[in-house]
Amino acid sequence: MERKQKVGGVKRKIIDGVGVIAVFILFLLYMVPFALILLNSFKQKRDIIKNPFSLRTVKGYTFENYITAFIKMDFLKAFGNSLFVTGLSTIIVIILASMVAYYFTRSKNTFSKVFFAMMAASMIIPFQAIMIPLVSIYGAGLNILNSRLTLIFMHTGFAMSMSVFIYQGFIKSNIPIALEEAAYLDGCTKLQTFFKVVFPLLKPTTSTLVILNVLAFWNDYLLPSLVLGRKQIFTLPLSTYAFYGTYSADYGVIMAALLLTVAPILILYLFLQKQIISGVVSGAVKS
Repeated sequence: MERKQKVGGVKRKIIDGVGVIAVFILFLLYMVPFALILLNSFKQKRDIIKNPFSLRTVKGYTFENYITAFIKMDFLKAFGNSLFVTGLSTIIVIILASMVAYYFTRSKNTFSKVFFAMMAASMIIPFQAIMIPLVSIYGAGLNILNSRLTLIFMHTGFAMSMSVFIYQGFIKSNIPIALEEAAYLDGCTKLQTFFKVVFPLLKPTTSTLVILNVLAFWNDYLLPSLVLGRKQIFTLPLSTYAFYGTYSADYGVIMAALLLTVAPILILYLFLQKQIISGVVSGAVKS
């Protein structure tokens, strides 16, 4: 009996060891592109074209790419545009999605069931399938393109379905209706009950949705490229396009610009990673 347990323990250790090695190899493969971008952002164009994988350079490493990128992409202006669009879009999505999800969860009528099913079904529609009609309607029809508010409106619409779906599952599984009934007995209205009782309890899921939506809005290139046409209102991903020429591109400056673009969102993720993990776990496990 003891021998079988020892054999089983050895097999388990071998399997665990193989799993750890496999995960480590996948991690290295995943990190190779990021390491190359970081490495080549300090190299000159000639060294990058000659051998992008080499640690050796002809003229050494330099911060000139970052200085050029910061100036040419008008980083502060583009950063302000991205911050405005991302921040306002995220706030609107969080408030509206939580309220809609709460209504869908607590209302048992046919209207809420049908519209929740429609919102859930809309998540399978790819953006590429509707982007041409979308631009035609808002561009040629309503003539409201080249506006950050239009971009915020579209970001909000595309993010609502997923956010409502996640909020609805959390409210249904983790928030007892007895708390709301107690608030009603104390004289709270439905709006007061939601913001004073329900919404504070949504903090784990809200943290998760904030980082997911911020990542999506901040890194989005396709939708802003269709909506924004003036350089003064470009977001950070759009501003990196300034380094692509007709016949050539300055790869070192491009990679420096990419790192400047992702740095703010990476810092935000590092600060909120605990809330993100706790939000995912609390939303997945029914209490």
